[in-house]
Amino acid sequence: MPVVDLYGRDGCHLCDDARTLLAPLSDELGFELREHDIEADDDLHRRYLERIPVVLLDGRHLFDFFVDEAVLRDRLGRVGGG
Repeated sequence: MPVVDLYGRDGCHLCDDARTLLAPLSDELGFELREHDIEADDDLHRRYLERIPVVLLDGRHLFDFFVDEAVLRDRLGRVGGG
């Protein structure tokens, strides 16, 4: 199963927007959504603070600031062999 990682923090409206889009898509498109709070880890905070939300698909960078649903669907189709 593909894994989508969402890096963000509480109080980030763009992170909330990304979560709102990704959560229902996880069931529809068959991926595991893992959320990471960058404020819980100093290294993540340094790496991602100015870019959140940051989204990775199977460990590969996909988006900063927003999620493009069409691109996500396309990439997941390739991961699934479609």
